[in-house]
Amino acid sequence: MAAVEEKTRYSEDELKEFETIITQKLEATRNELNFIRETLSRKNDNGTEYTANSTKLMEDGADVSEKEQLSQSAGRLQKFAQQLEAALIRIKNGTYGVCRDTGKLIPKERLRAVPHTQQTIEAKLKASN
Repeated sequence: MAAVEEKTRYSEDELKEFETIITQKLEATRNELNFIRETLSRKNDNGTEYTANSTKLMEDGADVSEKEQLSQSAGRLQKFAQQLEAALIRIKNGTYGVCRDTGKLIPKERLRAVPHTQQTIEAKLKASN
């Protein structure tokens, strides 16, 4: 009886499914990133109503904290967008879905949940220990 050959690459149809998932996530990420950037640019506009009373000083402190949080979110979203773009490149060059550590195929369920991943769960756990 012949041994079943282990699959080493995803088919074109499977890659198209992943490409669709990644493209949708990338578009949503870019939209959110643009929204945050617009919000930050509006917050940088103090307007003409600047008064130096204690209420205004507390609002300024809250604004600074909110700006910092928005900037951190924008940074995370930018990194995520770059990871998604890199995943699209891996689809084009035929390396998508292959674990960079083990060379084994990453399960579809993992790729659907984390489409930019380059590791199987086992390789990621091993690397974090």
